[in-house]
Amino acid sequence: MARTVKGSIQIQGQTLTITNPDKPLWPEAGVTKAIYLQKLAELSPYLLTYCRDRLLTTIRYPHGVHGEFFYQKNAPEPLPPFVQTAVHEKINYVVLSGLPELLWLGNLAALEFHPSLHAVGSTLPCEWMIDLDPTLQEEPRIMEAAHIVGQVLSSLGVQSVPKTSGATGVQIIVPIRKGITFEQLRRLGHFVGRYVCEKHPKLFTLERLKKDRGDKIYFDYLQHYGGKTLAAPYTPRARKHATVSTPLLWEEVARDVSPKDFTLLNIGARLAEKGDLIAALPAQPLNPLLAHLART
Repeated sequence: MARTVKGSIQIQGQTLTITNPDKPLWPEAGVTKAIYLQKLAELSPYLLTYCRDRLLTTIRYPHGVHGEFFYQKNAPEPLPPFVQTAVHEKINYVVLSGLPELLWLGNLAALEFHPSLHAVGSTLPCEWMIDLDPTLQEEPRIMEAAHIVGQVLSSLGVQSVPKTSGATGVQIIVPIRKGITFEQLRRLGHFVGRYVCEKHPKLFTLERLKKDRGDKIYFDYLQHYGGKTLAAPYTPRARKHATVSTPLLWEEVARDVSPKDFTLLNIGARLAEKGDLIAALPAQPLNPLLAHLART
């Protein structure tokens, strides 16, 4: 637990200076920096699970979600002594290991957390993520698309967890056993993506260029490379409603829930009730499917 001391907090033996605690970060939602740090602490057991020991990119909004922003890959200076970093392709990334680092970044108005898909020092993915990326600003079919992909995976013997991106899209997460490669996940993704595009040509596309997609939802299977990132499960997003990237039950997808339903202000109650839906799913048996694809 944190203890406030004259503009600073004591957390797990570390002292963090808190600047401008009353600054509005999400003004429409009434979330100030002080409230944000409280909510980050509430999210930390879940958010850290998917950021810990990975290369972290943050998106910082020093003046709140309506102000200018920038992507932070290189660790910001000055760097507190308790913050660990790792160099990858000449970039010195922050490596999250605990709550003090998370709140330090929160005080710097890092509002989004985008970890690498692999652990520091590894060339292997931590999970399989399918990213369903709408072309339209408002896409009423996004849950329909997620439901279709989930059913296809289930028909292949693969169970998965959908999550809102916190913005407009949905990602579908498959826990995997160690040893699966990025190349194998791209091959699987292409197989599933090509199938749903053939079955639902008005809904899905494999076209990477947004200008050539029309109104279709992009089935992104090419994200799986070293150093690439996706919005972490449970990361806040810099949207006016203070949405959070939230794992869902498939029944909720079938009910066509809205990504706007899950915010910094209500995520704590949801997690207390449902826990981490991703962690509840065991690693899935992808090797039989990979062996089948290797024979075709």
